[in-house]
Amino acid sequence: MSIYSLHPITLGAVHTYPLASRKSKVSIRDFAKPPAANASLTKFFDSLPNILAAEDLRRLLSAIHTARKQRKAILWGIGGHVIKVGLGPVLIDLMKRGFVSGIAMNGAALIHDFEIALAGNTSEDVEAGIGEGQFGMAEETGQYINEFAKLSHRVRIGYGEAAGQFLSSGIIEVKHADSSVLVAAYMHRIPVTIHLAIGTDIPHMHPATSGAALGAATHHDFRLFCALVQQMHTGGVYLNWGSAVLLPEVFLKAVSVVRNLGVPLRPITTANFDFIQHYRPLQNVVKRPTAAARGRSGPESHGYAITGHHELLLPLVAAALAAGWPKKLRAGTR
Repeated sequence: MSIYSLHPITLGAVHTYPLASRKSKVSIRDFAKPPAANASLTKFFDSLPNILAAEDLRRLLSAIHTARKQRKAILWGIGGHVIKVGLGPVLIDLMKRGFVSGIAMNGAALIHDFEIALAGNTSEDVEAGIGEGQFGMAEETGQYINEFAKLSHRVRIGYGEAAGQFLSSGIIEVKHADSSVLVAAYMHRIPVTIHLAIGTDIPHMHPATSGAALGAATHHDFRLFCALVQQMHTGGVYLNWGSAVLLPEVFLKAVSVVRNLGVPLRPITTANFDFIQHYRPLQNVVKRPTAAARGRSGPESHGYAITGHHELLLPLVAAALAAGWPKKLRAGTR
């Protein structure tokens, strides 16, 4: 016998309805299909379920194909991790196929791409060097990356363009230029912008550092990036890969500048790819730039957050784009 004065509710009078009359979010029409042995790449992609991230990927890639067809900007924000896990050749191939209109890099991406171009390797062991104050003190990295900024300041071009020009000039021997995103972009006349927070990157510790040159170079590139973002109107795409703070902040400010100058920047498509979904990419890439404008009607912008390792996701995306997938959108569950 319970000591409580309150008794459990009796469920016998609860009203029910037939399952068939209910609208459901998932149908067997949207289920994955087991891939056949030796299935083509397109058949594999077609076998993905039409649910959640797989549906988002389908819609995002469709938007990229449409942007390419309509010659709207397809911009890639690249953090250092993307370069150092060996994805430069994939990005270079996407440039050749016309899927890259511009690339925004943070300082880490610049460093890794430079070291790959010069030496064929990158990514030092921080723990091994920090104890003796040797972390980040590679001579060539500090000397030449600061030289890029000084060149930019001197001839009044952007930091990214100056890096590509320097590495392509023959001034120094660049043994692995064919693996460099900076070199490939320069050769294809694809703008690269470099966005710094001074003090966060190893070249800023070197005797060759000029704060004035770094500031002028990266501010030039911010204004150039604003011009690239302007070209996203209407129907362009921005993809953020592996930058949790800096590039999402830069993108949000560029969106504000463009709209302040009278370009609505709608509709656009944005996406964040990372193995953890951080606050700033979700807010500043996926949500805020694509939010519906107050008092305005028209086609909606869309933002997507797709979670996974860059070394798996970027080749997957590139393979789908190269294969022309998806050929058409299936009716989505949303």
